[in-house]
Amino acid sequence: MSDYQNPRSPESSHREVGRREEHGTLETFPDPGLPEHKSRMADRDPKASKRAERQVATLFGISVIGTIAALVVYFVIPPDGTTAGVRLSTLSLGVAIAFALLGIGLGAVHWAKVLMSDHEKVDERHPIASDAETRVGAIAELEAGAKDSGIARRGVLKGAVISALALFPLTIAVPLVGSVGGDWNVSKFKHTLWKPGTRLAIDPSGRPIKAADVTIGSVVHIIPEASQEEMQSHEWITEKAKAVVLLVRLDPRDIVSDQSPEGETWSYDGIVAFSKICTHVGCPVALYEQQTHHLLCPCHQSTFDVADSAKVVFGPAKRPLPQLPITVDDEGYLVAQSDFHEPIGPSFWERLK
Repeated sequence: MSDYQNPRSPESSHREVGRREEHGTLETFPDPGLPEHKSRMADRDPKASKRAERQVATLFGISVIGTIAALVVYFVIPPDGTTAGVRLSTLSLGVAIAFALLGIGLGAVHWAKVLMSDHEKVDERHPIASDAETRVGAIAELEAGAKDSGIARRGVLKGAVISALALFPLTIAVPLVGSVGGDWNVSKFKHTLWKPGTRLAIDPSGRPIKAADVTIGSVVHIIPEASQEEMQSHEWITEKAKAVVLLVRLDPRDIVSDQSPEGETWSYDGIVAFSKICTHVGCPVALYEQQTHHLLCPCHQSTFDVADSAKVVFGPAKRPLPQLPITVDDEGYLVAQSDFHEPIGPSFWERLK
């Protein structure tokens, strides 16, 4: 590797730097070197330096307050299952964590801009492999940098930054630890609210739907039929999230497959019903393309073919959407033949496939 000198370095300031003019002559001028350093207010005035130190400490203090607030919110305002409750809990926790992170970020930036050394320096290029002497020098430079940051002699700042950095991980650790004792019964994903004879109802009104109401090409969001009282309960709302279905009517001639492995027909006169929960990470699959009969997951673009048992045709999902076997009752209402024949949603450790 050839030796290199930065043209702005003091060592090369004696050299002349040239540029070729329009007519081919070479104009020379001396290397300007590094620009003159301009001191900041905090460099010249001890009071300004102390004021900047208090500002940085305040920002780290805001981070500490944000962390404490996040912990309080986690325990005092847990999500209660209602839309308003979940929104309040999520918003409060997010705002508290935002202050915890912003305090650390803004404090570090303000410290670097106002209190740390801002002298411009030039490092010469050197061979990558360093000898022992160079390594010792590098360690000395790091120690000098730590000394130059002023953290050793600024006790207030040291305490503020250590407190902010030490406390912030609690905003992540406490919810994780709190979830250890939560509900880990994954077998519940093997069953939903659908039972033989349960009528298909329009989401969110809960009105049962007849086969005659569904035209070719139409898409309907479906939930299990339930009374208004049941639909207001927390338990039903929780279970509903697993039972949501997308109903699509195709021309029966376009259906490639709609049967179980045992040969039972799971559709009715071109009407098919599939779980809305993507088998990749559980996002709602609700974008239907009528010409291709494809269902698209908006999160990661997994695409399923409704005409062919919702098999995956594109994207990260590895399994088809579970199909809900349907038929009609004596009054012409669409009803479930049974529950899904496989667990809905993404993989978990007890799933066979």
